[in-house]
Amino acid sequence: MNQLQKQDPGLPCTPRLIRSDEREEQERYARCVAELVRAKEAETNRPVFCYLQTFGCQQNESDSEKLAGMAEAMGYRLTEEPEQADLIVVNTCAVREHAEKRALSITGQYKHLKDRKPSLVIAVCGCMVSQEKNLEKFRRSCPYVGIAFGTTFLYRFPEILYRHLCDGKRIFLSDAGSPGNLAEGIPVRRSSPHSAYVSIMYGCNNFCTYCIVPFVRGRERSRTPEAILAEIRSLAGQGYREITLLGQNVNSYGRDLPEPTDFPALLEQICSVPGDFLLHFMTSHPKDASERLFDVMASQRKIAHHLHLPVQSGSDRILAAMNRHYTSGSYLETVGKLRKRIPDIVLSTDLIVGFPTETEEDFECTLSLMREVRFDSVFSFLFSPRQGTPAAEMDGQVSESVKRERMKRLLDLQEEISLSRNQDLVGSVFPVLVEGISKTDSTTYTGRTEGGKLVHFRAGEGEDPTGRILPVRITKACPHNLIGEPVSE
Repeated sequence: MNQLQKQDPGLPCTPRLIRSDEREEQERYARCVAELVRAKEAETNRPVFCYLQTFGCQQNESDSEKLAGMAEAMGYRLTEEPEQADLIVVNTCAVREHAEKRALSITGQYKHLKDRKPSLVIAVCGCMVSQEKNLEKFRRSCPYVGIAFGTTFLYRFPEILYRHLCDGKRIFLSDAGSPGNLAEGIPVRRSSPHSAYVSIMYGCNNFCTYCIVPFVRGRERSRTPEAILAEIRSLAGQGYREITLLGQNVNSYGRDLPEPTDFPALLEQICSVPGDFLLHFMTSHPKDASERLFDVMASQRKIAHHLHLPVQSGSDRILAAMNRHYTSGSYLETVGKLRKRIPDIVLSTDLIVGFPTETEEDFECTLSLMREVRFDSVFSFLFSPRQGTPAAEMDGQVSESVKRERMKRLLDLQEEISLSRNQDLVGSVFPVLVEGISKTDSTTYTGRTEGGKLVHFRAGEGEDPTGRILPVRITKACPHNLIGEPVSE
């Protein structure tokens, strides 16, 4: 058995902080890989490329930025073309079955690249392969995949790759039973020059009955305020205009630290960092969204007036079955307190349609809550059974046809609400962070308001405002975006 595949028989019950000497060891492995890459470049007289493909949430995107940073430290150049790559890394998601199927399908499509270029290394990582069943699926069904490792091993990417390049043996590493770890100092290659993700914590302790995340990302573990603030200062010094703090439940930040702190206190410290940046964060669990958090959001102008507050269902019976620890009434009370303090708050949520035993009455409770709250936007999902979670084994699974019919009604209602809320903004002027040229219209630029609303507008001839914050007057509202025109500064 490969040394890397040996598992500690006495796994700790708490996450482990990666020591500085372990990080330095990975840096040595990165230099060793870089020597192999340079030798290959000299042999082939061309650059050596890495292609990264990411599925899933913002945390996965942040992980991929670390994978990209490590790849560059190992001498690889990043490419957007898998056909050009010498190393392909697929960072997977396990939250829904659709994401797993897509990852398997697309990884399968890379087989023909491996056939044409036998030296190509195909690696699969992330949440999906943190589950033993999926790790085995890749091992048995995808012989062209040379490396597979879960989230626990991300910081050891240089070591894993070096060993594979040296002996050509397949390396498959299981996260089974791991509580997760915390590794600082991993190189990062940001995907945007003006917007950045900063993970403040990893893992989850909530164990919602439908959710696989605690099993694939381990228990909650918070980075120290000092490490987070150092990263924020660096980003602010580089001129980043937007910073998004990430955590499965940011409201439980700091409870596991030797000197416990809390999320509102961290926000206040971050807002004291010099720099012209706007702060977003996600995700907030409703059971922990406190009045103190809302007070800090209202008092600190660096914090965006936007909150993503997943409700999942409007039925108290379903919420209890989900193990969410709040009711529809307490959720509405929380929203009321938030809007009292921040009247212009942009509020988004997550909703699951077709949770086991969901009746028509339960679903109507969800629609009723949507009408009462009037969310700006909703991220809605058909219930997807995740093997290993209690909900996957529950009686009363809802048929796909019923789920899809309910989903259509939910989306139709939200279209009406989103359009109405956006129409209220016509004529107003908002500062918009410009993200770049629209993917569908080369004459139009795309940006987002402080509340995350998508805005399309025409810039002046010969002007490229990408990365700037421009005042834009809203001239037209659509359900999913706004149309505007720049206002002279």
